[in-house]
Amino acid sequence: MSQVLIGGSSNGHVFIRPALANRHGLIAGATGTGKTVTLQILAEGFSRLGVPVFLADVKGDLSGLSQPMKMNDKVQKRLDQIGIDDYQLAGYPLVFWDLLQELGFPVRTTISEMGPILLARLLELNDTQEGVLNIAFRVADDEGMALLDFKDLHAILQWVAEQAETLTVTYGNVSKASVGAVLRRLLVLEEQGADLFFGEPALDLKDFMGCDRDGRGLIHVLAAENLMMRPRLYSTFLLWLLAELFEDLPEAGDLDRPKLVFFFDEAHLLFEDAPKSLVDQIEQVVRLIRSKGVGVYFVTQNPTDVPDEVLGQLGHRVQHALRAYTPRDQKTVRVAASTFRQNPNLNPEEVITQLGVGEALVSVLDEKGVPTMVERVLVRPPESRIGPASPDERRAVQADNRVGKRYERTVDRLSAFELLKKRRDQMEREAQRAAKREAEEKRRNQRRPSRRQSSGEAFVKSAARSIGTQMGRSLVRGILGAIKRAF
Repeated sequence: MSQVLIGGSSNGHVFIRPALANRHGLIAGATGTGKTVTLQILAEGFSRLGVPVFLADVKGDLSGLSQPMKMNDKVQKRLDQIGIDDYQLAGYPLVFWDLLQELGFPVRTTISEMGPILLARLLELNDTQEGVLNIAFRVADDEGMALLDFKDLHAILQWVAEQAETLTVTYGNVSKASVGAVLRRLLVLEEQGADLFFGEPALDLKDFMGCDRDGRGLIHVLAAENLMMRPRLYSTFLLWLLAELFEDLPEAGDLDRPKLVFFFDEAHLLFEDAPKSLVDQIEQVVRLIRSKGVGVYFVTQNPTDVPDEVLGQLGHRVQHALRAYTPRDQKTVRVAASTFRQNPNLNPEEVITQLGVGEALVSVLDEKGVPTMVERVLVRPPESRIGPASPDERRAVQADNRVGKRYERTVDRLSAFELLKKRRDQMEREAQRAAKREAEEKRRNQRRPSRRQSSGEAFVKSAARSIGTQMGRSLVRGILGAIKRAF
């Protein structure tokens, strides 16, 4: 299969052309309408073409991609309806990752690689606190101190607070209260397990670009079922990963297929409460990353969750059913319908509320890169299992995988924490030596006879000198007088 087949319509098969797959896409629809299965069949299609895939498993059931589907009458009926004759039951090559280090290989980055902007969003800092965080990063850079994990960030922030008066002259105002607020936010994140995400070995994006022995692209699955309880960490991590891909990958030009396809499930979390400056950055990354050979597909319930600036960059659209129970829902349906290229034989606004499970309104890019007219499509059944793999099956998949093995053991090299500890220890030793010298000097002064005279002693000595002088003069005068008389 040389295309990524989505399903069939009254006009034939509907598919994504690999050469245009980096033009991004959207999978939307209400809960229970088939978004996850659509994500699954797209991941299978790209993997078959030798394209690596990254996706987040927010419900815990995408691990079934590693196991073959069991044939049943329902699957066969759908195959017959669509007209698929090359269907094969197959499991796909999966690599499980987990920020919380419970259900997959550890995935980490360093504090420095995350950077102050994304870290400030993760910590939910205000402008003043973000300014302090920027100063901490700048001080670390100027002092040659690597910021790798949470203890490094703790150490540099404490150092900034201790040296606030000195640093203010060079870097601007440093408020100890703001430093304290940032440290408190760090403690909250540590309680949530976010500290596990920061450290080394940091994720090497080259490990995302591999294929299995059969030439199928590896499907990297981020275990996000528990991570979704920490939505800010989840969305910030995926945004960081997208930014890293953008920065690290070279320009690729027009390729016959993408280097990587990135699925961003629960996409509304990325834009929720995000400042406009961040949304602008996301829009820029989405617009430019396709030239690096990366396709980004947003998965969300409501297409209005994605800002218009980003929505306009998405060439492929799969819209599952939406509900229209309230005026707000009805407005959403109208907006969703209006984003498609209109089909004179189809009323999207009407059909979008009538779609069954496994049906969708679909528009893709044709060979010229122009969106096709919207069609009502039966989504093809996946070749892999719908539903989760068992714990034993997951363990077998991990045991057979070598990509993530080198991330299992944490590395803690020399960084800001150790350097600042060494500096503090040295300052403490110097202070102790200075105190010791001062104490010894004090003891010597106490043992040495004092050369200073009291006022009484000075008077007595002065009187004695005066008397002695007078007596000496009298004596001299008496001797001289006696001599004169003798002559």
